[in-house]
Amino acid sequence: MRSMMTQFLHQNGFVALPAASERDIRGHLDAGRIDLILLDVMLGDENGVEICGRLRAQQDVPIILVSALSADHQRMAGYEVGADDYIAKPFNPQLLLARVRAVLLRAQRTPSLAYRRRVSVFRFGGWVYDGKRNEIVSPEGFQVALSQRETALLKVMLANPHIPLTRDEIAAALDVTGEGDQPEASGRAIDVLVGRLRSKIEKNPKDPQMLRTERGTGYVFAIDVSVEDA
Repeated sequence: MRSMMTQFLHQNGFVALPAASERDIRGHLDAGRIDLILLDVMLGDENGVEICGRLRAQQDVPIILVSALSADHQRMAGYEVGADDYIAKPFNPQLLLARVRAVLLRAQRTPSLAYRRRVSVFRFGGWVYDGKRNEIVSPEGFQVALSQRETALLKVMLANPHIPLTRDEIAAALDVTGEGDQPEASGRAIDVLVGRLRSKIEKNPKDPQMLRTERGTGYVFAIDVSVEDA
């Protein structure tokens, strides 16, 4: 079932990563941006409802539970721990596709962009950002002061290495204007914010090697990021 669903999602334009356990799921979450989790309720010795509850307590990535258990109380158990939807097996693959798209549309990718690894340490290009202490240290060992907005932008980029992000996506994650109906103002604010962050973390802000402009899209954090628990 996992293999067939992965192949089906690939055929319909999604990047789908299979996971056989909670450990696998967390590995994918730590490795980069995940926009949605399809989670089976019965995973051998593991319980999908319990996994959903633990994941939801830590971040807001949308979760759809999939299960052969379809009684009302079983569905309610899933919703009570924070599932965004519940699909009973057997199901029509096109129904699954429609539900996935509907949940993604509601989420508009913002949760996975904005979610914070609150107790993680990020290493990139010799730099170290400690999410628990909220401190960033340069390759030379000096602590660099970042504003609250600069730190928020850095967190979004660190959570999504090598993934081009549009200005609107970044603005939605940061809520730079406080008003979602001002995309132009949001775009200009993002450009200014990116410039400020570059001035603090790039050797040559005019020729950035980490926080780079992606022509026709927005910005990309073009450097490997390693993550470890603080």
